[in-house]
Amino acid sequence: MKNLLSKTILIGIITIATGKYKAQTDHFRILNPYYSNTAENILKVDNSEWKKILQPELYQVAREGATETAFTGKYYELDEKGTYYCAVCGNPLFLSTSKFATTCGWPSFYQPIHKNSVKYKKDTSHHMVRTEVLCGRCDSHLGHIFDDGPKPTGKRFCMNSICLDFTPTKIK
Repeated sequence: MKNLLSKTILIGIITIATGKYKAQTDHFRILNPYYSNTAENILKVDNSEWKKILQPELYQVAREGATETAFTGKYYELDEKGTYYCAVCGNPLFLSTSKFATTCGWPSFYQPIHKNSVKYKKDTSHHMVRTEVLCGRCDSHLGHIFDDGPKPTGKRFCMNSICLDFTPTKIK
């Protein structure tokens, strides 16, 4: 039993250490039958199913609309070239070329990869009126959009790092 626990802890440490840019470890993504960087089908999956698949922190933000603490997300200051995907379903969301530096505490982008990469929903929580940004494929909460971004769009897609996966561009 002690040996099994030691192996489990070691596997967890290795997974965390090698999952440098992943909100979900490769193990969890393998167990997620809905995760794909190429599929375009709209997913209609109950939260009870997502709860079985996703890590608790990701589930809380992506499926229950929580917000990660400002300035704590791993992508807030990341300045590498690549693509950001939905950590829940793998849907391509943003290119690093649309990411810009802000002081808001979350990674921010001025436009999604495609018009249908994201969806919008009115959010009146916390005594505010905002526009929530959802994944266009799985309806997971990603963050909010504001009208104080840079040109060319003037938009600021303020995203929760935990809801994003990042794949660096391979240099040839």
